[in-house]
Amino acid sequence: MPSAVEYGDDLFLAIKHISQSTSDSDYIEQLVSVMKDGRNSNQLKSSFDQFAKDRENEIERICNANHQEFVSSVNSLLKVREGTVQMTTQILELNESIQESIETLAAQKKSLVDSRGVRQNIDEANQALNACLDVLRLANQVVDLLKEKNHYAALRALDELQTIHLKEVSRYKIAEMIEKSVPTTQKLIGEAVMADLNTWLYRIRESSQYLGEVAFYYTDVRRTRHQERAQADGRFGKFRLNSAMELVADETDEFDILNNEEAEINIEFSPLFEAMHIHQTLGKRDFFRTEYASTRRSQKDLIIPMTLDLLDPDCGDISSLLESIAGFAIIEKATIGKTNNFRQQTDVDELWDSMCQSATTLIANSLPKVDSDELLLKIKGRIALFMLTMEKWGYSVSSMTTLLLTLFEKYSELLKQRFSDDFLEIVTTDDYMPMPINSIEEFDKVVTVSWYTPDQERDELTFPCVLPFSQMYPLCCIDIRNFLNQIYLFSDDYFQKSTVIDETLRTSLDELLCTQVCHSLVERLSSQYPGQIVQILTNLEHFEIACSELESLLFEARSSPTATGPIVLRASEQFKLAKKKASDRIFELVNSKIDDLIETADYDWMATKLVSEHSEYMVELTRYLSNIMNSVLLALPTEIKEFIYFDALSHAATAILELTLNDSVKRITPCAVAALAKDTQFLCSFVESLGNPILMGNLDELTQTVALMQTKDSDEFFDVAQRNKKYGNVDNMKGAVLIEKVAEGAAVAAQSPSTQGSMGQKASERFATLGSRFKF
Repeated sequence: MPSAVEYGDDLFLAIKHISQSTSDSDYIEQLVSVMKDGRNSNQLKSSFDQFAKDRENEIERICNANHQEFVSSVNSLLKVREGTVQMTTQILELNESIQESIETLAAQKKSLVDSRGVRQNIDEANQALNACLDVLRLANQVVDLLKEKNHYAALRALDELQTIHLKEVSRYKIAEMIEKSVPTTQKLIGEAVMADLNTWLYRIRESSQYLGEVAFYYTDVRRTRHQERAQADGRFGKFRLNSAMELVADETDEFDILNNEEAEINIEFSPLFEAMHIHQTLGKRDFFRTEYASTRRSQKDLIIPMTLDLLDPDCGDISSLLESIAGFAIIEKATIGKTNNFRQQTDVDELWDSMCQSATTLIANSLPKVDSDELLLKIKGRIALFMLTMEKWGYSVSSMTTLLLTLFEKYSELLKQRFSDDFLEIVTTDDYMPMPINSIEEFDKVVTVSWYTPDQERDELTFPCVLPFSQMYPLCCIDIRNFLNQIYLFSDDYFQKSTVIDETLRTSLDELLCTQVCHSLVERLSSQYPGQIVQILTNLEHFEIACSELESLLFEARSSPTATGPIVLRASEQFKLAKKKASDRIFELVNSKIDDLIETADYDWMATKLVSEHSEYMVELTRYLSNIMNSVLLALPTEIKEFIYFDALSHAATAILELTLNDSVKRITPCAVAALAKDTQFLCSFVESLGNPILMGNLDELTQTVALMQTKDSDEFFDVAQRNKKYGNVDNMKGAVLIEKVAEGAAVAAQSPSTQGSMGQKASERFATLGSRFKF
């Protein structure tokens, strides 16, 4: 059979290479390249068969040439084969033993593999458990931190738990459970921090009053320091407290009211900062701002009480109210300064305005119960100190000025009422006698408090002495000065209504002087005692002078820099009118006494005998005029005294003349005329002794009329030239009437037996010639 494989064939070469190869991998590589094509499998088999036959033929040829050697080799080979069989048996036995060992080892390995898997699962479970335990530990740590009130650390731990640790155990159920509890825990943290914040807010609300008290004290210290500075350097007196100059001068004194060891105040804002940071971390900054603002509004309402007792002499209630408001507002202002865009200025101003409005309403409603000006001044002082303190903290205090104006109106009314009672008591209890002075010290005190300029020099005075006015005048002057001072006590840096003060002072003082002094004195003019009337007139004179001095004093002390023009007190005119009434009343009393004395004149108008003595009434009249001039009217100013005397003499002269003109007197005899002339001459002598020629002019009409009644040539009266020369002050009608009465009296007297003669004849002739001349 011809060979299907040529020696040059690729399969043959591959088989040859395989036979020459020393390792299995070599011939496998050769076979791989041949067996890639499936069609070569049969050829490969044929090639192997051919190669084997060729080898057998070669071996047979070799063996034929070397048979003996071959046999020996075969024997050797058989022996080798026998040994090989034995070794194969041993190998098989060893293989079985190994197999058994392998099975055991496989079982052990399987067991090991299984145990490794379990261990791995255990490790994984352990890792998972540890991770879960870490999460639980951190979760518990959050709770512990929350219990320890370490809110920010709790929030940080919760954030770390959520962002890091929960992701590591996200495949476990516990992660889901804790994840669900995170919002609740965040809410708990927020509530806990709000609870702490509310506790802090409660504490600062409780300490607000003390904070305000310390602020008031510090303001009072600053005010005292500023006053001392102004006394040392007058330039500082031009600047008020809280002015730029005062703040610069006082800037070396550092006083931290929120952290002061001396006052034992330490306001920590850490709870607020923590709450702000936590809510910002939670993304609830706006919610927290709203909640905080609502809480502060609620606390503001708790500061304002329902009622206020202003009758406490120590001003305890109003001090507590104002101190609490001040402390609350100071905390708000400090919060703005220590935070950034947390508290809006408009919100704080709204709270401030609300508190001021509530306090103003509360105080105004309680004011009607206050009936003491001293207590009201204390109340005003507390309000002013409050305003000054809050002005230092940058708050507007303009809303409190209305309250101060209300307080001032109440204060001025109470002052006016108190001084009105004082004036009334002084006027009613006065003795209306010239004031006695026993020493120079008393004199100096009176002159110091009164508007009085002595007639004598101080060194020329001798004691005891008397002053022209009564005791009521210096007492009223003291009250006037006290009234001025107490009104101006209300005026300070905080009350800027200077025009109101000036006008209120003027009108109140005017009313007091007019109503309680002038009117009361005028009412006492009804007295029947001229001495008391004279003293009232003297007092009125000095009060008029005091009013003039007061007008100048008020003008100089006027607190309003814009006011112009002089200050005029209505009381000046009232006292001047009262003086006129007092003078008239003195005239009335003196003239009334003169009338009473003249009414006692017992002239016998039909007398037929001459009298040798002056009439008793004339003696009494001149004695009265002398006494009143040297005693009752002595204290009056000279011009007033002379005027009263002038009027009294004029009235006396007129009243004496009226005696002759009375309708009941029909006739006047020459003897009666002689008696009248004797009394008239006595009156003239008395007036001449006074040494005042002007007073004599009051008697001209009387003396000329009496002379007319005594004249023998009455025709001169009817001659205008002669009448003007000799009887110029005699009334034409009265003169004619008296001439007729005298003529008739002379006629009657002529018929009397004791008066027959030439006198009667002449009188009869006069009567006859006057019949046609009484037709004036």
